[in-house]
Amino acid sequence: MKDIVYDIPTVNLSQRRHTLAVLVDNEFGVLARVIGLFSGRGYNIESLSVAEVEHDLNNHDKIGRSRITIVTSGTEMVIEQIKKLLERMVPVYKVHDLTVEGAHLERELALVKVVGEGRDRVEALRVADIFRARVVDATTSSCVFEITGESQKIDAFVDIMKPLGLIEICRTGIAAISRGKEGV
Repeated sequence: MKDIVYDIPTVNLSQRRHTLAVLVDNEFGVLARVIGLFSGRGYNIESLSVAEVEHDLNNHDKIGRSRITIVTSGTEMVIEQIKKLLERMVPVYKVHDLTVEGAHLERELALVKVVGEGRDRVEALRVADIFRARVVDATTSSCVFEITGESQKIDAFVDIMKPLGLIEICRTGIAAISRGKEGV
């Protein structure tokens, strides 16, 4: 009996992290629709940040634009599907996959509250100085640090602060921008 050989195209099934910049109308319900697109198809959002980036101060009737920065993971096929679905949404002007379009910068801000006295407090302040974190609030028993940088830097700072009395963390999500003279 002869073996049958099928020529099946290979598909890259490896998951990869992507940072998407989505320019949308700044109007009620747009963010909910974008998030609904992800949740309705079972796609995870690892980080999400939104802010108004264009506003016409002279014309209050004109709708401004907001930029949604989404970090998600998926196969190349899944990411392409997400981008195409986003591009078809009515209030969406542009979708950029910063991960594949070239060099870009990513930063995140976190507020980290540490409770401690004596040696732990001194050590927390020393570590904060090493990580270039700023003390934005201090009492006799607690400190709140502000730290900015890549997510890995913030993760490392949090891991070191855990045994020193970390009790609360607040993170903004990733803000990303492409490098060079081109804009989104």
